[in-house]
Amino acid sequence: MSPASPVSRTRTAEDVRVGETLPELAIPITRTLIVATAIASRDYQDVHHDPDLAVERGSKDVFMNILTSNGLVERYVAEWAGPAAIVRKIRIRLGAPNYPGDTMTMSGTVAAVEGRLVSVDVAGVNSLGSHASGTVVVELPEERA
Repeated sequence: MSPASPVSRTRTAEDVRVGETLPELAIPITRTLIVATAIASRDYQDVHHDPDLAVERGSKDVFMNILTSNGLVERYVAEWAGPAAIVRKIRIRLGAPNYPGDTMTMSGTVAAVEGRLVSVDVAGVNSLGSHASGTVVVELPEERA
């Protein structure tokens, strides 16, 4: 699930331009990913691990929880920014559920650079439409790490 060209060094604000696009990242949505990350984040809500109960409650299957979606958004931007970048803020909205067997494709665009703070608009889209959209703010170091 790594980006096509992982960053081994941390970017600086001088490296980044408004309008720059991040490489897309395709994330296969597996049942194991959904269940394991729900349990790992201590979210025991049955719609995230029990298919029969999820269907009984109106869903077509188990679906990803918001903590996992948030973590995948953070990982996407943090891998682009580099290992010394610090994620300062994440603000996302959820839309279409992530169901097993689908793929969520992450994309991003640099929206603002203010000093060492870089705002990235992100989107995670699956076959049903927009799963997650929002903004991540990362702080980049003054010098290369």
